[in-house]
This record gives sequence, C-alpha cells and structure tokens, in this order.
Amino acid sequence: MFAVLADGWTYSDWVVGTTHIRDVDEAWPQVGAELHHKAGPWPLSLHDSSTVVLVEQDRRLRLRAGLWPLGEAVVDIRLEPEGIGATRVIMHEQFERGPLLAARNKLNDLVLHRRNIEALRRLADIAENAPLRQPVEVIPTISVKDRFDL
Repeated sequence: MFAVLADGWTYSDWVVGTTHIRDVDEAWPQVGAELHHKAGPWPLSLHDSSTVVLVEQDRRLRLRAGLWPLGEAVVDIRLEPEGIGATRVIMHEQFERGPLLAARNKLNDLVLHRRNIEALRRLADIAENAPLRQPVEVIPTISVKDRFDL
C-alpha cells in the first residue's frame, strides 16, 4: 500500500478533486518533498502543491495540502496491518488555514467525509489491482474530527 502513496504520479487517480499532477519532486515522499497538482474543473482549476511533513516508511504519510486561495489542510494517512495481506488505511483531513477553515460546519464535514470515502475506494482499487504488486485487501477508515454522527 505504501508503494502507491510513494508514487506521487498516482495522486490524481485517487485524490478526489485533483485533476492533474504537474510535477513530483524526485525526493517524494521524503519530508519536504512537493507534489504539484491542479484541482477543480477548468477554467476554475487551482494550481498548488502538497508537501510531505512526516513520513514513516510503510506506516504513515502526513501532507500539508495547499488549495490556495481557498486554504490549506493537513492530511494524515496511516497504514495498519490487518492480518495477512490486509491493510487498514486511516485518513484524517483537517483544514488549518484559509477561508475554508472559517466555513467549517457539519454539512462541509459530511461532504469532506464522503469525498474521502471515495478517495480511499480509489486508493484501494489501485493497491489491489496494480501490476507486479502483491495483492492486498484494503480496509478504509475515515476521520473528519468526528464532528458529526452518521
């Protein structure tokens, strides 16, 4: 699973809303490395980057994801073994700066929650079906600060 996260060029395949990866630093996913992306539909698409702020090989990747002028979020992805050939993927996303931080409410949290469920479904498809990789079962888990009851 970490091999997919370590391939920055796959992010537009599984991160919902990211339409194009413009460039990936050769050092990706080392701390400080950047992934340059485009998000949103043309002609309103935004060009920004995401930066690795923490990496634990095969266990965790924490990114500062920019979407300026709308804001910036921290995305924490944790991988936990769930038996033989299975991995639990836990994704936590929290806006930390910009106008989207002020717009937080239960409705926005629900939309973000649903978006991240879809992102984890896409990530699982890539991990489970990528050629030359050992098949894994992915067990997605989402957290949006648990601010609402589903």
